[in-house]
Amino acid sequence: MIYADNAATTKMSQASIDKMISLMNETYGNPSSLYRFGQKAKEELELARETVASVIGAEPREILFTSGGSEADNQAIRSVALLGKAQGKNHIISTKFEHHAVLHTLDKLAKEGFEITLLDVHKDGLVRPEEVAAAITDKTALVTIMYANNEIGTIQPIAEIGKICREKKVLFHTDAVQAIGHLPINVVEQNIDLLSASGHKFHGPKGTGFLYAKKGIKLSNLIEGGAQERGKRAGTENVPGIAAMAVALKEIVEKMPETAKEVSAKRDRLIAGLSEIEHSALNGDRTKRLPSNVNFCFEGIEGESLLLLLDEKGIAASSGSACTSGSLDPSHVLLAIGRVHDVAHGSLRLSLGEDITDEDIDYMINAVKEVVTYLRSFSPIWRDLVAGKKQFIL
Repeated sequence: MIYADNAATTKMSQASIDKMISLMNETYGNPSSLYRFGQKAKEELELARETVASVIGAEPREILFTSGGSEADNQAIRSVALLGKAQGKNHIISTKFEHHAVLHTLDKLAKEGFEITLLDVHKDGLVRPEEVAAAITDKTALVTIMYANNEIGTIQPIAEIGKICREKKVLFHTDAVQAIGHLPINVVEQNIDLLSASGHKFHGPKGTGFLYAKKGIKLSNLIEGGAQERGKRAGTENVPGIAAMAVALKEIVEKMPETAKEVSAKRDRLIAGLSEIEHSALNGDRTKRLPSNVNFCFEGIEGESLLLLLDEKGIAASSGSACTSGSLDPSHVLLAIGRVHDVAHGSLRLSLGEDITDEDIDYMINAVKEVVTYLRSFSPIWRDLVAGKKQFIL
């Protein structure tokens, strides 16, 4: 089996597994307890906080552990919305192709009276900093734009956007769930005020994540009931999971320069091979994308059928976000970059892992070519396109 859905989730690293098991067996005290058994767990918790902070150029006290990226997104956006409201600012800027953890939170805030501006995304899958600047008003409390898109992998000009926000005294949040561990991040240099991350995207355990919030930003609680995490997230901390996440993050970042170079080369080979399929198109900019991400549309087929047949050939892939895999609607990300419904339905996302081989790439290219040809052979849409009854789009 070739696992090519790392954007959905990753296999835990062995170092992460070892750390988690060790703490579950030996350091299972409550970190809020005063006795030594609990304080040992507290030490592990704070060591993990220091590790995570060091990776992104933050201070340990600026790291809040969460259950994952979605929770971190919710807490960051809601916190700043409430801060803004208290200052008479009720305007929030984001984009049309954010993760639903962001978009759905903004939908709820809109119903509560906030003004939401969703910027268009260009066909290359990139946000233009000047359009962010133009959208900011004296009522703007927050700009929230993802670091790298979870479906098409395009990397946004975060440092430029952060600089604009800093100059205009507007807080800036980025959902870095897909980026962290794969791209260098420094919250100070990039003028990032809040950042969300999820452990299972970089070989840590599921159910772990963190929120970076620059010191001085008052966070609002999503969960009440205790004084954990400086009173900002009630509930006994998942020390084994948090420590395992920190180990995984440190490990992947240490290998990142070498890994990014190797995986990017394989990504480019895969893009070149799939581009040979007629009436296909790469989604998003060819170079300003995550080292691991390849996302294509193939005209005249349905993505669900493509995935099922690739699974039979031993390839695990997806057509978009794992969070919306049960939906029959076309990807909102692809629609945002201008793909029409019929084309967006025929999408394929292949997200590569560090262990992918050249042989795997060749096999995937051949398998996708075979499956696309097979599906088109009995597709009425493809028949009409070939016959000239419909016009090709790609």
